[in-house]
Amino acid sequence: MPEVSDLAPDFTLPRDGGDSVSLADLRGGGVVLFFYPRDDTPGCTKESIGFSQRLQSFADAGVQVFGISKDSVASHDKFAAKHELTMPLLSDENGTTCEDYGVWGEKNMYGKTFMGITRSTFLIDADGRIKSLWRNVKVPGHVQEVLATARRMTHLGGNGTD
Repeated sequence: MPEVSDLAPDFTLPRDGGDSVSLADLRGGGVVLFFYPRDDTPGCTKESIGFSQRLQSFADAGVQVFGISKDSVASHDKFAAKHELTMPLLSDENGTTCEDYGVWGEKNMYGKTFMGITRSTFLIDADGRIKSLWRNVKVPGHVQEVLATARRMTHLGGNGTD
């Protein structure tokens, strides 16, 4: 399970709209990876919309944002179109990247145990190292906190509000 200051595990994953994204190709700038359980569920939708609405603020801070779940590219395409999402959604259908980042594991809901993604966010610096991470994310206020941390990381200042 990667921790702060560790080199972020590399990956190449397909994305919505076609093409693929490799973490190694993003070196030289900041990256936010937010792992979420499933397309088009209430919490995941709110989180994805929040990141999408602040995508320009992240870009102004020199940070690219990517959502990752085990949903298929086709599912991501529908999810992005339905909610007018503007950041890339990466498909980790085989779960390797989720396992590499330590976000795949046993969950408990309403007395049932199952395997799933624990909502988690990683802020990666220009050198590919994990600068900050959030596990077991609660959606309200999370995007603003990540943005404020990204701004501090890139020395642009700001209080995390738009």
